Amino acid sequence: MTAKEREGKGMARYGMLIDLRRCVGCFACVMACKAEHATPKGVTWNRVIVAEKGDYPEARMSFTPVLCNHCSHPPCLKVCPTGATTKRGDGIIMVNQKICIGCQYCVVACPYQARSFNKKSEGYFAEYGLTPFEQQGYKQHVKGTPGKCSFCYERVDQGLDPACTVSCPGRARIFGDLDDPQSEISTLLQEHETFQLIKNQGTGPAVYYIAESGAAERREG
Repeated sequence: MTAKEREGKGMARYGMLIDLRRCVGCFACVMACKAEHATPKGVTWNRVIVAEKGDYPEARMSFTPVLCNHCSHPPCLKVCPTGATTKRGDGIIMVNQKICIGCQYCVVACPYQARSFNKKSEGYFAEYGLTPFEQQGYKQHVKGTPGKCSFCYERVDQGLDPACTVSCPGRARIFGDLDDPQSEISTLLQEHETFQLIKNQGTGPAVYYIAESGAAERREG
């Protein structure tokens, strides 16, 4: 059964598991997202927070990918005055830029800072103008409106995984149906201690993390 069929029957609730033990900070997920959705310069739907930990000679880099958490109780949905933000039956949070008025209430409401406002479709090579790829890709983005990760719904509806997931060389990202006990993501959630970002705000995020050291309690606040 395809992802689209599961959505229609209410049988899927999609989520993502990010294993920080496997993330090497290569930013392949960031670039795959930008390539898949042709996001303009300055617009990033998938980002990686880089931090330094420890002291010399045991200092190291830490990488935490952050994206829309497709919350069960999304704050962005509550504040949208036009209904531009919606929630699909499979839990994916969508933005209809055609009816968005650009008030940015959703941008402020999102505790994950996952929404990126498109002020203008600026190209990456200003001196040469927009490339053919940019000219075509930017048509899907409306200036003066916010955009965000959509779990690559257009791929999911075809039974495919999100672009960031398939591009990860370390298989640090696992996408699947949280309501299917036989899915890989459900199995891993049962086998490992995980945490969710800003869980204490009651948003019910659908993105889970396996901590580098397993000390999940440090990150829930």
